[in-house]
Amino acid sequence: MTIEEPRVRHPEKVNRPDNPIQRKPDWLRVKAPTSREYAETRDLMRGLKLHTVCEEAACPNIGECWKKKHATFMILGAICTRACAFCNVATGKPLNLDPHEPEKVAEAVGNLNLEHVVITSVDRDDLPDGGADHFARTILNIRKTAPATTIEILTPDFMRKPGAVEHVAKARPDVFNHNLETVPRLYPSIRPGARYFTSLALLQRVKEVDPTIFTKSGIMVGLGETKEEVGQVMDDLRAADVDFLTIGQYLAPTPKHAPVDRFVTPDEFESYATLARGKGFLMVSSSPLTRSSYHAGDDFRKLRAAREAKLAGTRPAAE
Repeated sequence: MTIEEPRVRHPEKVNRPDNPIQRKPDWLRVKAPTSREYAETRDLMRGLKLHTVCEEAACPNIGECWKKKHATFMILGAICTRACAFCNVATGKPLNLDPHEPEKVAEAVGNLNLEHVVITSVDRDDLPDGGADHFARTILNIRKTAPATTIEILTPDFMRKPGAVEHVAKARPDVFNHNLETVPRLYPSIRPGARYFTSLALLQRVKEVDPTIFTKSGIMVGLGETKEEVGQVMDDLRAADVDFLTIGQYLAPTPKHAPVDRFVTPDEFESYATLARGKGFLMVSSSPLTRSSYHAGDDFRKLRAAREAKLAGTRPAAE
């Protein structure tokens, strides 16, 4: 009998030289997860054979979020067809889709009694629709199982998948998120399989299909971008009528990933937040530990209130 060697998580990065891992400043240090709720959430995901981006992407906020039983489900399997330089999700040839995954996600949402759920996925360039129908089915199943739960999706770019964006948007998620990740100058080294203007066009197309859907996008800083470039990304997103912007610190998952250029200070993050609000975003989350789905439920309530206040010509209530 032959013993199968363990699968390499990032085969495209194995032969790269190691980058130095810098010591994190105090504002980026978090405690290891130990709560009972964390263990219960983990066991539920294992029992239903579901994946979460919280684990796959090594999110630093997993302890805080899972203690509150907030989890971001990752559908379409756990192996991505792309190899972004910043991402810890495994890459390679994906396995076949689990046809019952949309129902399992809906079951987990009901078991956790979630008010707001975030659904993301790996890139599936191997599928004719990029996984769009799987997203739509997941949304529809959650609506049946947990009709009071608001739904946020974080999708891939569906590059060269005609009709995919429209199909997902017509399933009417409450929030449609797609991250630009970084400034266009850094795409060849950080996000080589993607195209900046393809991602922008996706966000704009969602609003064309259904203007009532909130759109959201996020970037990482600390990769070598300039403040002027970040400002231009903000302008591009506002031109696409994006409602919500997240900005967080890039952290290298392993020495084989893109190195951290620098740690952006909390004051700089606040400066970015002020700049973004001035450009007209309904909602901005900008801090070292900000991630796409961090505090997503609370942020959704604020986002909805901000739109209602804007339509009424008033300011949202102070917190």
